[in-house]
Amino acid sequence: MKRVVVLGSTGSIGRQALEVCRWRGYRVVGLAAGKNLEVLLPQIEEFQPLLVAADESLHAELKARFPGLRLGSPEEVAALEAEVAVAAIPGLAGLPPTRVAARTGKRIALANKEAMVTAGPLLWQEVEAHGAEILPVDSEHSALFQALLGERREDVAELILTASGGPFLRGPEDLSQVTPEMALAHPRWRMGPKVTVDSATLFNKGLEVLEAKELFRFPLEWIRVLVHPEAYVHGLVRFKDGSLKAQLGPTDMRLPIQYALTHPERAETPLKDLPLPQTLTFLPPDTRRFPALEVAYEAGRRGGVAQAAVSAADEVAVEAFLAGRIPFTAIPKVLAQVLEKVPNLPLTWENLFAVDAWAREEAKRWA
Repeated sequence: MKRVVVLGSTGSIGRQALEVCRWRGYRVVGLAAGKNLEVLLPQIEEFQPLLVAADESLHAELKARFPGLRLGSPEEVAALEAEVAVAAIPGLAGLPPTRVAARTGKRIALANKEAMVTAGPLLWQEVEAHGAEILPVDSEHSALFQALLGERREDVAELILTASGGPFLRGPEDLSQVTPEMALAHPRWRMGPKVTVDSATLFNKGLEVLEAKELFRFPLEWIRVLVHPEAYVHGLVRFKDGSLKAQLGPTDMRLPIQYALTHPERAETPLKDLPLPQTLTFLPPDTRRFPALEVAYEAGRRGGVAQAAVSAADEVAVEAFLAGRIPFTAIPKVLAQVLEKVPNLPLTWENLFAVDAWAREEAKRWA
């Protein structure tokens, strides 16, 4: 029986990963969560994990409900004996346990895009040194991973990520009056506030471009974005002879999660008979209206710690927008200001966390 640890078990990806574990009958040996006691309690009761990590404020309640429960840190959960670690703790907080999962030789089902965006080369060093493995969970990167299987790297011409276009694909033309309520009204998905706003600015797609660069280790200029409102084609690979391979499927995160857990096998799911869309549309992104996408590309061109800086700055800028302190159109301006001043430092674990802290303070000056 395959053993799994889920880092970020109470979030959307974590909950769906546990559903896949139910489908497959996997043994969930560890859970790492935050403060969501209501969601965590039934997870512990159902899966009976060997170790749980949760915010310290929950420890007394957890001990009262489950007297024999072992509590520890996310890093200790990541170190448990298991074949797979689902890495779904968002932000830099997810990086230390993901690093531990790599150092203990696990397959990492990677859902924390910041790990690759900010520390891709460093994480690959850990993976390769300890015989670990990374399989992407983001639907777009899973699509590219699957399309590249069996192909020679030297035959690849470009990787294409698709974007739904968010709530402002067709208007309004003037985005300066966009409210948080408007930005959070995604036409297709229900996500957390930060990711939903990033989808509205297209910065989320910029982060995915940077993630693809680090994950597949292709040049940045080989990676581009197409807007695809139907969200049925998740990623395409164009080859030097002009042919294309695409991965298509319903927009259901349980599919890429399961593939990351079962690869190279494809296990049956309840989703296999969903209907096909009648039309497929592809459009170029409008970087004039959505300049955050180009800021992400520029960070990728600069290298070093620049990607970590804009990722941190975006968290500050989005929080300021949601709090009503800056307009929607100021978000990419904050990112650009931070990127302009980012120190030219090599990417190391120490520099990564130092620049993250610097970028947050710098962003607050503009937000």
